[in-house]
Amino acid sequence: MKKILIALCLSSFFFGYSQEKEFTSIEKNELKANVFLFVLSPIEITYERILNEDSGIGASVYFMKKGDADINFSLSPYYRAYFGKKRAAGFFVEGFGMLNSGNTGYHSIYDPIRDDYIYTKKDNFTDVALGFSLGAKWVHKKKFIFEISGGIGRNLLNSDSPDVIGRGGINLGYRFN
Repeated sequence: MKKILIALCLSSFFFGYSQEKEFTSIEKNELKANVFLFVLSPIEITYERILNEDSGIGASVYFMKKGDADINFSLSPYYRAYFGKKRAAGFFVEGFGMLNSGNTGYHSIYDPIRDDYIYTKKDNFTDVALGFSLGAKWVHKKKFIFEISGGIGRNLLNSDSPDVIGRGGINLGYRFN
């Protein structure tokens, strides 16, 4: 009887231990804000979905008060390939598209008869651009993100829009489930 009781106690210990599993969740979502641009007054917010160990897709929304810059609004979906040792971190290459709109500002023409400049306001524009970016992302153990990136693209459709557009900044964010 004593042996049966010892065997029963040991087996219940093993069964109880085997059922206790540590659940580790994999964070697949990131929310980031461009703090570099925030200092200059525009706002850019980015959401990224981690697809696997070395890639992710996302979108950025940028907006600024009208009249302060050439581009007042942009929506930029992107795909990233990561080359770091950690999950979706390290050096990355990004291909992006951008729907952007804004105004071309003022254009001055010198009038020799009046001996003065004539200022004309140009039209608003909406355009689509394609481009690429390079950057690096660091992820802290507590899921905080620091990211630096920079890229360039080209507007494709509208002759009134800027030919070349830029994308990038310094982002701070958080990775979550």
